[in-house]
Amino acid sequence: MKAVIQRATNACVKIAGETVGQIDAGFVVLLGVTHEDDMDDVAYLVNKIVHLRVFPDKEGKMNDSLKDMQGSVLSISQFTLYADTKKGRRPSFVNAADPDKARQLYDSFNRMIVNEGIYVETGQFGAKMEISLINDGPVTIIIDSKDK
Repeated sequence: MKAVIQRATNACVKIAGETVGQIDAGFVVLLGVTHEDDMDDVAYLVNKIVHLRVFPDKEGKMNDSLKDMQGSVLSISQFTLYADTKKGRRPSFVNAADPDKARQLYDSFNRMIVNEGIYVETGQFGAKMEISLINDGPVTIIIDSKDK
């Protein structure tokens, strides 16, 4: 399971011009699921994300976590994180999990973030979405659960 995490001052996701999710300060999380991912991968990423110390403390140093600063998450499912670009010019997505499995793990990821006391907004699984954000820093971090 891969997550691209962007620290944001605000963010929103739209589908067909209508806002379906919006947050103030926190993280935009783009989440990709592959075939062998399971609930252990979900738990690992949730723990990393809610405790990742990349928000400024009172002295302006990156010492606070999402929990410390009571931030929010805009969670977006993104199968393209498992694109294989080794051959040719058209990416292959054979490494992305099938939609049923990906949706189940994506939903579990969001529930576990909420269970940590974090407010979560989401896009719509499988929809064409437009995501807007102000990347604060900029801070962008990639976490792969296979690196645990």
